[in-house]
Amino acid sequence: MAKPLMAKATAVWLVDNTTISFKQIADFVGMHELEVQGIADGDVAAGVKGFDPIANNQLTQEEIDAAQNNPLHKLKLKFNAAAAGEEKRRGPRYTPLSKRQDRPNSILWLVKFHPELSDGQIAKLVGTTKPTIQSIRERTHWNISNMQPIDPVALGLCKQSELDAIVQKAAAKKAAEGGVMSDDERRKLVSTEQSLEMDAAPKIPTAIEGLETFSLSDDPAEEAEEEPIIDADSFFNLPKGGAEDEDEDDLRP
Repeated sequence: MAKPLMAKATAVWLVDNTTISFKQIADFVGMHELEVQGIADGDVAAGVKGFDPIANNQLTQEEIDAAQNNPLHKLKLKFNAAAAGEEKRRGPRYTPLSKRQDRPNSILWLVKFHPELSDGQIAKLVGTTKPTIQSIRERTHWNISNMQPIDPVALGLCKQSELDAIVQKAAAKKAAEGGVMSDDERRKLVSTEQSLEMDAAPKIPTAIEGLETFSLSDDPAEEAEEEPIIDADSFFNLPKGGAEDEDEDDLRP
């Protein structure tokens, strides 16, 4: 339900100028009933000037009269055709001042881990400009040497659901184009929850890749043949003693 402008000042005016119940006023302005009671007691909103909702085209006198006559009646804002579509206004996302210094680090993270995202998607996600994103992509940003990639979700610049939504959109676009994706690209294009559930695929080290079937022999049958057993005498080529050697030993003085 839409709330009125200057809610507290509107509550002050309604308390001072009508007999509407605290509960009705609280529901209309989006405050707690005890806060409205505090306004009536002078403990809350001291010094706040009342904001007339009738003069400012937020309520009609008929609506106020209906609420005063029926304690169960809920006040409704007057329809303003000029304000239609204001909540859907397009533009860059607002980033608090305390987090703007971390925005380049989040852009670096998105550029590094999700290069498939367009500059427009990144700009809409974290509230930045395309020239800034381009300078970080090309590493010409004035502070690029001191920047560290940090997840924008961890910095509070966007929600995880928003990040997953644009990543899945990039995945659908990639699939529509018919491009062949590697395992790393496929993991980047899925959502965080899906990627965490995937099993890590075993990979062969680059240094020995392609050598898993390497063999020094052209004929596999030769590898199966057993090598002949060589005894110690044949290995050292020792002469075997005979009868002549025994006779020579006997003739010696």
